[in-house]
Amino acid sequence: MVTAPTPSHPPHAAADRPAQFWLMKSEPDECSIDDALAAPKATVPWTGVRNYQARNFMRDAMQVGDGVLFYHSSCPEPGIAGLARVASGTRPDPTQFDPTSPYHDPKSPADNPRWLLLDVQALRKTRLISLAELRAHPALADMRVLQKGSRLSITPVEASEWGYITEVLMQGG
Repeated sequence: MVTAPTPSHPPHAAADRPAQFWLMKSEPDECSIDDALAAPKATVPWTGVRNYQARNFMRDAMQVGDGVLFYHSSCPEPGIAGLARVASGTRPDPTQFDPTSPYHDPKSPADNPRWLLLDVQALRKTRLISLAELRAHPALADMRVLQKGSRLSITPVEASEWGYITEVLMQGG
């Protein structure tokens, strides 16, 4: 059994910088936490990011070992469904060049790709912490995913928020 990473013990974080944490949204019909856990080495390429701010988080801020809240979105009950970690640096997302992909971008130049991906390694499935439950915790009131109009697929998570959520998961409540 994998224990839940905490702020003092992030999942394989680099020793030369403070731990960073992220919430990454995935539609479960495209890639659920179960799909990620079933993948080879429980690692999946995070394809299809088509927002510049989310892309910039991947490119400029996310590093191998960062903690990830794996969030199911665009489903009957959205919420945190598992814990994961960033497992690679960025590289070009091949779906931007595939005309059969819903993420195809014909304006992205092959010699200077616009869109990137990184690999995410699922660590464990958790009980679902629904959006409604997240909103019910005053300690999480400032979480970006809870802000009005927040639609980004990748958002930073404060260490205090990560710690609170992992504590809630360890307590089972």
